[in-house]
Amino acid sequence: EKLHISEPSNPYDFGQVINAVNTSKDKAACAELLRMTDPKKLPVLLSNKLEGEIFLIFIQSLECYVVGKDPGLAYQHLFYLSKSERFKVALALLSKNEKEQVQQLFELLSENQNNEYSLEDLESLRKVYEL
Repeated sequence: EKLHISEPSNPYDFGQVINAVNTSKDKAACAELLRMTDPKKLPVLLSNKLEGEIFLIFIQSLECYVVGKDPGLAYQHLFYLSKSERFKVALALLSKNEKEQVQQLFELLSENQNNEYSLEDLESLRKVYEL
């Protein structure tokens, strides 16, 4: 069954939607959620709920559904994701394979680079992601 995604207005609602998306592993629904969420609000909406699985479905959704259409939005989400509480913890718990997925997303951002971010910005963010 396709998840119906509406814009969450607070961390609780955002958490509910993320849990549903994560349980169903619905990357398209996750991408829809990310498209309707202001990247600047991500750290507040995630609160202290950033887990490895959620981190990963964000990365996969951005890679599959967002970066090709809107690389600027994908970059913004990665930038603000790195400002979230527990970001360092989630990053530290990624497996080698999962880190490669993050690396792949950065490569796509590099290939699709537009005027919303520079390659220097991307390189700085890559360091934050320890790649």
